[in-house]
Amino acid sequence: MRRFIPRQARRVLDCGCGEGVFAQWMRESLGAEVWGIEQEPQAGQCAAKVLDRLISGDIVEVMPALPEAYFDCIVFNDVLEHIMEPDVVLRLMRSKLAPGGVVVASIPNVRFFHVLCAYVLRGNWRYTARGICDTTHVRFFTRSSIIELFHETGYAMEAIEGINGIVFWKYAIINAITLGAFWDTRYRQFACVARPI
Repeated sequence: MRRFIPRQARRVLDCGCGEGVFAQWMRESLGAEVWGIEQEPQAGQCAAKVLDRLISGDIVEVMPALPEAYFDCIVFNDVLEHIMEPDVVLRLMRSKLAPGGVVVASIPNVRFFHVLCAYVLRGNWRYTARGICDTTHVRFFTRSSIIELFHETGYAMEAIEGINGIVFWKYAIINAITLGAFWDTRYRQFACVARPI
């Protein structure tokens, strides 16, 4: 996700920052002031050591603690799928962006080849400890529903790109037979950059 963060960003908010690994990279490589939001206390303790400011708690509940029109970039790395109402969060975050600011997000792709095969061919929809069917995911997205989510919450999608793709002979055959109808199933996630309209 590093290449999607604007190089000129000087004030960044990392939502669901975990232990602060990505936030630390942004501080060191961009020289940015980096804030984080983290709900898990143990992860937050680690993140607090590398962030300029850590806000602990549920993202919606801590929203009033964030300054208005302040951040050049707000990051959601594999976070929106864990939120019951991601549309509400994205709408509220618009006011936290400075003029010209962007939201950068990575979001798992429920149309990923292995998930699709398990569901369509074997009739299995099983939650797992990790991955796209993580037990903590409350929302599921495809490329088109990601675009729709951002559009409906007042953002223009500047970039959306599949990441963490697979190279697999079965995938290539199915995609060729269907004339590219399943091209997006190659990617585990989509990375996107969106700007408020």
